[in-house]
Amino acid sequence: MAGHETTDVLVVGAGIGGLAAALAAVREGRDVLVATKSTRPEGASSWWAQGGIAVARDDPAQFRRDIVAASDGTADLDAVETLVENANEAVSDVLVDTLDVSFDGDADPSDGPDGTPAAAGATGSSLTGGGGFDFGREAAHSEDRILHVGAATGKHVHVPFLNHLDDRDGVEIRTDAAALELIRHEGRIHGAVVESGGEREPVYAGATVLATGGIGDLFPRSTNPAGSTGDGIAMAALAGADVTDMEYVQYHPTAYAADADGDGFLVSEAVRGEGAVLRNGDGERFMPGYHEDAELAPRDVVSRAVAAERRATGEVRLDVSPLDFAGEFPGLAEKCADRGVDPTDGVPVAPAEHFLCGGVAVDDRGRTSLDGLYAVGECARTGLHGANRLASTSLLEGLVWGLRAGADASRGGDDAERVDPPALSDRDPALPDDFARQKFRRLRRVMDECVGIERDPAELRRALGVLRRLKGEVDSYVRTRTSRSLYELRNATVTGLLVTRHALANDESVGTHYRLDEGEATDPRPTADD
Repeated sequence: MAGHETTDVLVVGAGIGGLAAALAAVREGRDVLVATKSTRPEGASSWWAQGGIAVARDDPAQFRRDIVAASDGTADLDAVETLVENANEAVSDVLVDTLDVSFDGDADPSDGPDGTPAAAGATGSSLTGGGGFDFGREAAHSEDRILHVGAATGKHVHVPFLNHLDDRDGVEIRTDAAALELIRHEGRIHGAVVESGGEREPVYAGATVLATGGIGDLFPRSTNPAGSTGDGIAMAALAGADVTDMEYVQYHPTAYAADADGDGFLVSEAVRGEGAVLRNGDGERFMPGYHEDAELAPRDVVSRAVAAERRATGEVRLDVSPLDFAGEFPGLAEKCADRGVDPTDGVPVAPAEHFLCGGVAVDDRGRTSLDGLYAVGECARTGLHGANRLASTSLLEGLVWGLRAGADASRGGDDAERVDPPALSDRDPALPDDFARQKFRRLRRVMDECVGIERDPAELRRALGVLRRLKGEVDSYVRTRTSRSLYELRNATVTGLLVTRHALANDESVGTHYRLDEGEATDPRPTADD
């Protein structure tokens, strides 16, 4: 290894959760290193968030009820209270006042930094009452409470956040820097071994915050960016941290229906919120037959319905004719045009893996079961979502828990202590040609076939066997080689095993975990009598 370095707080990942933790820590006067394996902002899931960010507005009690209802009654009530109590203040303090994000409002729109319309004049307005903001509504919300910046809220929050921290003393954001292993000694985490610029070295930290995002690379169709391999979850689990609720993998019902290896994109739930409807291959609008809230039913319901209608009729299209699609969603209209899709004929859609509701178990300050280790964002299981996430709460969860974890890590963490790091191979990091690609294809195939929207116990057991063999093959290489792609493959395999084991152990269908009886056929479509 090249040497070592120390920092007060090490943040692994640069989505909204990691950046919020870094902001809170530097506000407390701590030195912070943010290590992200991506080289561009687009590498963070937060950048891709099309929907928006929900706030409590004037009715926090209703916000609580909506979160719990969407979770199928499984959300942790203390976690719900933490989010709702802190929602307005966190958004107002950080996004509006500190980052000067211009959310859609009543003023005439002006172009944002990437050409996406972003209304001017809303900044600084109150989140309660009218406030000048153009609040939207999405699935399973009972009132208009969602702030948007066009259909590209994530990037309009993420880029200013990166720029703000770049300008602050005490924070270093290091790109192309991948954490390979956590450094554990006597039950405490002391940092991580980080690969950067082809060199590997231990980074010792008084506190380490995992903010590594989701698990989309485990599936052939996902709304996550490339590199979403469950790194933080796998590293924490291998270090001995508690991991919970891994079976709750949320699908987004309306991703552009490209081929499994094609160039897909998310068609925001906001489109359905503005009046778009789902039609099957026979041209029929089908969602009213599945749920009283039709297209705005909880995501798990809509995803299963879309999957069922695609099986029965060959395709599902999102009919955007009830709205001015190009005017209201120019970014999505451009993506359709780039792929030769005429929105007036409907946008072909299919469910895609979207968000993991489980992860590394944390408390209301992001603390894991291991001293010195925190987790925030999608890699953390706060309990907020239970078995199913309410739309537009992921950015808010990352922001709220990131701020709380960063502040706690700053006040309670010991000084960075140098201990012996994990032993990593110094041999040639080269892998056999196509090794990682072949193994990833195998991983994605078994996850898609056996651990998808509907789960059969026999298929879950088959997946478990395949994944165990795959992990054994990967481990044999980890012992002799060290490369980033190999560690990503190891992390994805470990995370896939966790999802499968938890799905097999939970025999109750709830939220995103839809369990079939042994040998049962897939969920039938509703009949006229239903």
